[in-house]
Amino acid sequence: MNFRDLVYRLYARRVEGRLDHDQVPKHIGVILDGNRRWAKASGGSAVQGHQAGADKISELLGWCDETDVEVVTLWMLSTDNFDRPEHELKPLLGIIENTVRNLAADGRWRVHHVGTLDLLPPETQTVLKEAQESTSHIDGIIVNVAVGYGGRQEIADAVRSLLLEHAEKGTSFEDLAEVVSTDLISEHLYTRGQPDPDLVIRTSGEQRLSGFMLWQSAHSEYYFCEVFWPAFRKVDFLRALRDYAARHRRYGA
Repeated sequence: MNFRDLVYRLYARRVEGRLDHDQVPKHIGVILDGNRRWAKASGGSAVQGHQAGADKISELLGWCDETDVEVVTLWMLSTDNFDRPEHELKPLLGIIENTVRNLAADGRWRVHHVGTLDLLPPETQTVLKEAQESTSHIDGIIVNVAVGYGGRQEIADAVRSLLLEHAEKGTSFEDLAEVVSTDLISEHLYTRGQPDPDLVIRTSGEQRLSGFMLWQSAHSEYYFCEVFWPAFRKVDFLRALRDYAARHRRYGA
C-alpha cells in the first residue's frame, strides 16, 4: 500500500464514521459510465474496460451492504448500446452474463432484471431468468440489473402491459380512461413493488440521466462523479452518501 492509498483509506474511515445511517438512501441507482474512456486512458481495450467495470460491482454492493442500502439498480446495458459494433457488443454481453451469474452465486443478493428481454440474445435471457429465479428467496439487497434497459421503453412497456391486462378483463377504453393514474402505471413498471430511487449516481463526469429510470426518478437526488466507473472508490461512494444526507428533500413543498 502506497502513501496515497493509505491517506484515502484513512479519509474513507473518517467519512464513514460521521455517516448517519438513518439518512442513508434506501434505493440507489447507478449509471456505470466511463468504462471505455478509463480503458483508453489506461492504454487498454474497450473489453478490458468493461471487465474492470464489472469487477467493480461486487465492491459497490459490499459498500451498500455495510451502509444499510436496501435496493441497488445497476445500469449495465442500455437499449442505445445495441448500436455498438458487433465486435464490442458480443464480448460485453458475455461479461454481463458472467457478472449476473456471479451475483446470483454470491448468495447475498436478490437479483432482479429490469429491461426488455426480447431485445437480448437467448443466452443472455436465460442467464437473467435463472439468476432471478435462483435468488428470489434471498432476504438481502435487491440488485436490479438493468440490461437492455431504456427509460422510454419501460414506460411504453408499462402502458402496453396495462392495456393488455384490462383487455383480458374486458374493460372498455372509456372505463379504463376513468381509472388510469400514476399509481396504476407504476404497478406495471419493471420495478413494481420497489421504492423509487432516493439517489442516482452517475460516474465519468457526464451530467445527464440519458433516460435512466425516467418515471421512478421524479423525486430522486442526483450525484455526478468525475471519476470513471472502474476507478470508483469507496471514498467516492461515501461522499455521495454524505452529499445526499446534507440535502433537504422537499418533494415540491
